[in-house]
Amino acid sequence: FKGLKKFNGKTYVERVVMKAIKHNIALYAIHTNLDHVLNGVNKKIADKLGLINCRILDPKENLLKKLVVFVPTSHIESVKEAMFNAGAGNIGNYSECSYESFGKGSFKPINNANPYIGEKGIRHSEEEYRLETLITSSNESIVVQALLKAHPYEEVAYDLIPLSNNYNEVGAGVIADLSEPQSEMEFLLTLKDKMKVSVIRHTKLLNKKIKKVAICGGSGSFLLQKAIKAGADVFISADFKYHEFFDADKKLLIAD
Repeated sequence: FKGLKKFNGKTYVERVVMKAIKHNIALYAIHTNLDHVLNGVNKKIADKLGLINCRILDPKENLLKKLVVFVPTSHIESVKEAMFNAGAGNIGNYSECSYESFGKGSFKPINNANPYIGEKGIRHSEEEYRLETLITSSNESIVVQALLKAHPYEEVAYDLIPLSNNYNEVGAGVIADLSEPQSEMEFLLTLKDKMKVSVIRHTKLLNKKIKKVAICGGSGSFLLQKAIKAGADVFISADFKYHEFFDADKKLLIAD
């Protein structure tokens, strides 16, 4: 539901919220969240159909950042461990990913500084590692706090660099493969059986084998062109409007 400005019980939404408040029940809406994670709703549909090589159809952009920090050699492992434990360094099926290069940094403590190493008023050089790792917008705060807690310096030099890379763990829809190609009618009958539906609306059969399958639980017409571009043979979704079936343009089979 959208933002509510009054509670007078006139609509079913208001009545539900009022009842939840009276019974100390929290309403936690994660509809889109479950749609936009790799192991969410769409993956479950793919699993029911026995599909393999499942990946996000339309990955999100601008969610990734590179965290760069300069760490003295004595603390490189402890700082890495703290950041990894906070969620940094995950790339696909790999965790604790980082890159480090060796060099020398310099600084001069002034005024009220309380330096971990070096003396006030004197420029100090220290052997350090440039440590790089990947974080997301969602775990940025947690990772940075872990970094600052584990780092020995009073003033920690670090950079947060936005990346334009797609985040392949989050996004709309999925695309996956059949372990063995099927005819269109064989696939539709399997889909009907596995999803326990009485009717599947579909576009005209194209008389070609089904190998690659795109899926979007709910109303997925907004992803049709993405499915076509990804080379899907069939796009499984729902709530397609009459004219939207023509947008398939004989390039794939829509199964609603």
